[in-house]
Amino acid sequence: MIIITAILALTGTFASAADKYDVAAFYWPSLHFDERWAEFFPDGSQGEWESIRNCKPKWEGHWQPRVPAWGYQMDNDPKAMEKKIDAATSHGVNVMIFDWYWFENKPFLESALNDGFLKARNVDKMKFYLMWANHDAKTAWDIRRSHKMETIWPGSVDLLTFKTVVARVIKNYFAHPSYYKIDGKPVFSIYDMNNLIKGLGGVKQTVDALDYFRAEVKKAGFPGLHFQMIYWGRVPKIDDSGFASAKGTAVNTIKTFKVDSLTNYQFVHLARPEADYVKWADKAVSNWPKWSKNFDVPYFPHVSVGWDNNARFVAKRGAVTDNVNPETFKKYLIKAKAYADAHPDQPKLITINAWNEWVEGSYLEPDKRFGMGYLEAVKDVFVSSDKPEKKPNVLLIAVDDLALSE
Repeated sequence: MIIITAILALTGTFASAADKYDVAAFYWPSLHFDERWAEFFPDGSQGEWESIRNCKPKWEGHWQPRVPAWGYQMDNDPKAMEKKIDAATSHGVNVMIFDWYWFENKPFLESALNDGFLKARNVDKMKFYLMWANHDAKTAWDIRRSHKMETIWPGSVDLLTFKTVVARVIKNYFAHPSYYKIDGKPVFSIYDMNNLIKGLGGVKQTVDALDYFRAEVKKAGFPGLHFQMIYWGRVPKIDDSGFASAKGTAVNTIKTFKVDSLTNYQFVHLARPEADYVKWADKAVSNWPKWSKNFDVPYFPHVSVGWDNNARFVAKRGAVTDNVNPETFKKYLIKAKAYADAHPDQPKLITINAWNEWVEGSYLEPDKRFGMGYLEAVKDVFVSSDKPEKKPNVLLIAVDDLALSE
């Protein structure tokens, strides 16, 4: 009779446990040619890279232009996106939040997502979701007339257009295996609730439209919609009568629109930019305890890399200029991680502005000044530094039990 004996040999290694955190970077899809987008630039063939590479310093020590370490790649090129996905996921950024636009009842700047990200061979390594950037399109994008701040296309939509948007995002994106979901529900974020209400005709009409959205998502086979609201000064405050007014509260707004979660888009929406990054960031994150206490839905902590939008304007603009570096940024990532850890009842989602807001001085992508420094900061905070665990190899040894009895 043969007895099979198993002996564990501690040889080899295997990776530690899966990531505990979802680190999501906003993606501004402006770095490619788009026929309507080209109208905002003198040349127009390279998207917003044109403004970024042409920016000049406006005061002594002004850090401009910002120069990408990878060169001026078009973000609707799947090969360029493959490089971004590899760099992001290897440094702990595992979700992209694409700014998504709909003007004049047709898509705008979708090519970075449709032709770049979704056609990347490694797209399965990363999740994504949409933030409907439903603000007005203004001349601020065009340095020749940015000082006018005139509206070119309104971001508000009527109900028929809203239903077109709903059908498009469900059909084109929600069913994609890489689309980010919470409890099986596709996450969809809306930037400007005021504009949504304005276009739909009022608070009640907006409630009804969002209920329609939820119903359509369920019809498509999902358990529901996870509606995320970008929280900033333009969020309307709903009063006890169901109207937006000075007597309203954000708590009522969340309840009225059945919001599932909140996050921010940029520190600049929470604190006026000033020279010192630390003072600016401290003002922005000082809201976190209040929101945690007052709101009944999860707030997902947000960290911004910086702020300097001088590339869009001829005149000097206020910018965050001091203590703008990966090490300072890292301190606020640590705060965001601590917030997530202190809220174990909610997903550990952290949002960052941004992956590539080069024109606003807020990007994780490597540049000529700090290289991969900002991505390394994310990795240091959110990717486990534990040594690889030993992998037990099982050795099977056949032993004759008759021989053992001799």
